[in-house]
Amino acid sequence: MLTAVLAFGASAAASVALRLQSNVDKIDLDGLVVAASPSVTREPDPDDPNAGSPVNILLIGSDQRTGENEAIGGANSSMASDTTIVAHISADRTRVELVSIPRDSMVRMPSCTATNGKTSRTSSKAQFNSAFATGWSLGGDIASAAACTMSAVQENTGLTLDHVAVVDMAGFQQMIDAIGGVDICIPDAMQDKYTGLNVAAGNQHLDGVTALQFARARHVVGSDGSDLTRIGNQQRLLSAVMTEVLSKNLVADVPELLSFMSAATSSLTTDGGLTVQTMVGLAYSARSLSGGGITFLTIPNGPDPADPNRVVWTSAADTVWSNMVQDLPVVASETTVPTTAATSAATTPPTGSATTGATSPTTTVDPATVPTPAETKTAGREPFTGDDVTAVCG
Repeated sequence: MLTAVLAFGASAAASVALRLQSNVDKIDLDGLVVAASPSVTREPDPDDPNAGSPVNILLIGSDQRTGENEAIGGANSSMASDTTIVAHISADRTRVELVSIPRDSMVRMPSCTATNGKTSRTSSKAQFNSAFATGWSLGGDIASAAACTMSAVQENTGLTLDHVAVVDMAGFQQMIDAIGGVDICIPDAMQDKYTGLNVAAGNQHLDGVTALQFARARHVVGSDGSDLTRIGNQQRLLSAVMTEVLSKNLVADVPELLSFMSAATSSLTTDGGLTVQTMVGLAYSARSLSGGGITFLTIPNGPDPADPNRVVWTSAADTVWSNMVQDLPVVASETTVPTTAATSAATTPPTGSATTGATSPTTTVDPATVPTPAETKTAGREPFTGDDVTAVCG
């Protein structure tokens, strides 16, 4: 969904939006999610009804195994959320922050209400991705699954989510193919028998099939098999996709824009308020956004004392969510001496740490006098922007 938003930005895109509105599946979340949004007391901007206000969108990658997705992931009647990202678009439209929530996070689980009226029990501790599965089990539809996940996010973060978008595997694959694939650095060869991934080390060009395998791979030979490693790969892939989209003048090439947007919108199921026209408005108001304004972050976490195969959010997570509620940058911007790869191991904060005021003192210097290290950020475990280097290939 985010790449769909970034692809828009001029009047030509608006006409495309009208043609593609019917592609997007809509779900009615009325009465399923408790959310108190502030009332609008000003005349909304026709180009961007949300102008002047931050926007929080829950992005869910579903592991749906029916229809077209059956040929990709294998037949399975259950439904799970493979990926969950909270996307925050700042009120001034200069920042987009994407915070990944590990599916193995142990969180509070509120009661969920499905479209058929069935409800689930609350739980003081449950695995985060069980929210989507619980909603699906209760109601048997995407609306119930998405609503339950939204409720879980709001319960544990204090955020009010404005919209939700669910993307399936087939749609994601088609979207990558629509932009001609993506370039990405693969530092080490990757093989995963569960997804069929088999890529050599080096700078690679991934088509839709391989990109999806890369995003889903969790059992790569030689890796730790953790969800955090997979999240890092997903973040790097999304960054590469956005780099590709931003580098193309899609708006000036209507046939290519139509091809990309047809694939992007057909992969989406959204709430009724997140129309293609709404996406157009958001993108138009954020048309000057560059890679440096897009931040990826995994919510700060550590091993669950009760189960090392699960994670719990650390106190630094509270800072991230609090900053997002206040529309402040989720990661403080500081001019400090960059850390080299050799020293980062001794100074790297806990997974996904944000600045909380308890960090070690650093020396402020003129960045022009300090060479940028070859590798600066570890995706999945450190925050990074679209301008940062996250992997090095020869």
